[in-house]
Amino acid sequence: MANSGAGSHGDAAQETGGEYQVFLNFRGSDTRHGFTDFLYRDLIYAGVRVFRDEDELHEGEGIGDNLLHAINHSILYISIFSHNYASSKWCIHELALMTDIVSKSQGQKSIYPIFFDVEPKDVKLKTPLYSDALLEHEKKFPVEVNDWRKALEKVDEIKGWNVKKDQR
Repeated sequence: MANSGAGSHGDAAQETGGEYQVFLNFRGSDTRHGFTDFLYRDLIYAGVRVFRDEDELHEGEGIGDNLLHAINHSILYISIFSHNYASSKWCIHELALMTDIVSKSQGQKSIYPIFFDVEPKDVKLKTPLYSDALLEHEKKFPVEVNDWRKALEKVDEIKGWNVKKDQR
């Protein structure tokens, strides 16, 4: 897996029923080769067991089943909200699954939002950025979009980190 030498960190994941300590939820085209990559490497270096799709999903495997397994068997979820995040049905579908699992976990699992070059009000659907993306999804996924909106509202209740693209 991502880091077989996790030591006591890996033991903590196993003790709480998690295969992974962290599941990274992000829009690849926005952050994969920048912010997310740095975050991933720093977490691995610190001995954290991290699920990142490109490292854990292999050609020929079912994406949906493997993602669902990873989400169910992670302890912490880091959602990196970026400019095109809401345009990805996978990103917001994963978010809806994570918020559902967190609400049923009795405090055993958490979501940590990072607002990467977007504002929390974008995620709150107070601006066209995410609202318009959901309107587009609604044409193909009318039932799911309601759950996706609820997931975005739940994440809005969590204090997150604002990171600007060119921040030093």
